[in-house]
Amino acid sequence: MNRIVRRRCVAVSFLALLFLVAALPAQVREEVAFPDILGYKTLKCDLHIHTVFSDGYVWPTVRVDEAWREGLDVIAITDHIEYQPHKADIPTNHSRPYEIALPRARERGIVLIRGAEITKDTPPGHFNAIFLEDITPLDTNDLLDVMAAASKQGAFIWWNHPNWKPDRKGWLDIHTELYEKKYMRGIEVVNGLDYDTEVHGWAVEKNLTLMGNSDIHDPCPVNKSTPEQHRPMTLVFAKGKEESQIKEALVNGRTAIWHKDQLIGKREYLQAIFDDAVRMEDFDYKDDNSVRFALVNTCDVAFKLSRTGEIGPRSVEVPPRGRALFRFKAKNQDSPISLSYTVNNLLIGPNKGLPVTLTLPARVTITIPVEGFEGHEEASQDSPTR
Repeated sequence: MNRIVRRRCVAVSFLALLFLVAALPAQVREEVAFPDILGYKTLKCDLHIHTVFSDGYVWPTVRVDEAWREGLDVIAITDHIEYQPHKADIPTNHSRPYEIALPRARERGIVLIRGAEITKDTPPGHFNAIFLEDITPLDTNDLLDVMAAASKQGAFIWWNHPNWKPDRKGWLDIHTELYEKKYMRGIEVVNGLDYDTEVHGWAVEKNLTLMGNSDIHDPCPVNKSTPEQHRPMTLVFAKGKEESQIKEALVNGRTAIWHKDQLIGKREYLQAIFDDAVRMEDFDYKDDNSVRFALVNTCDVAFKLSRTGEIGPRSVEVPPRGRALFRFKAKNQDSPISLSYTVNNLLIGPNKGLPVTLTLPARVTITIPVEGFEGHEEASQDSPTR
């Protein structure tokens, strides 16, 4: 009898465990859709995040799980070196966040890069250094000494949120010195919700690598990453997913930023994304000179276009991973039709959209013989080239 009771207890316990597991929310990764371009892999990265080891509010493994759910490929935990408000509870150990998070990152297939935030008064401000071997040598007072120590380790360094204190903003002599010594190779154009047009201008002028990161401190509020609601990301165009390949891409400025409903980057990379993500199809030519076509978008940002030429729809918007139909009048349909536009939300400079040309093929007339009549008359049929 006791054996039967024990078996029933085990069975009930097992069923209760199954019910509990079923009740837990599923861990689902929301894949982010951007094309690989120009022979490079497009890696989705957030390289400025914090944990309880500085002024964040979550454990390092939580940052890995959040990144995995939101479709990221690469992260860097960059806790402050000098600022650690929780150190009464969590002793200073600059390497510990990376060590804790690394096994989970490997399990999730996330590339975790060792990094730190160099936290000096503003000005000169805060800087991130990643690809570090050892953070401890950076724990020193003089900014140039810190930069030299990071550079000696082969770190990639950028200036974080340059204008975050409006009363202490601007590019100063110290930033020129850091730039000329090749310590500072990038700049954070997007930090969290904020896009800074002035900083974007500095990046273009100085040819600095464009960075866009969350600088997240709180638990991530995004349960599902969508084109309408997502963390800012640095898109890195790398030869592969190895740390050395990511670093090479950053040093050479092969990045773009996904911020809200915008992409921000150099013209060649935004053009390549647009060309790969957008295709034209379903051309239809009518005798009243009207032309219809469809635009298909395979990536996770909408494309918002304004006409700059003489013909074509005045405005065109193609939704993320969507399709839209357009119609316009064109007198000469027997030659390819070029439509000139600016993609307003693909920014190649401050408030400067990407110019693009949409080319429709010429209407082709197919001649069809009509048999059974004297003189062998012919009928014609219009057919668009696809």
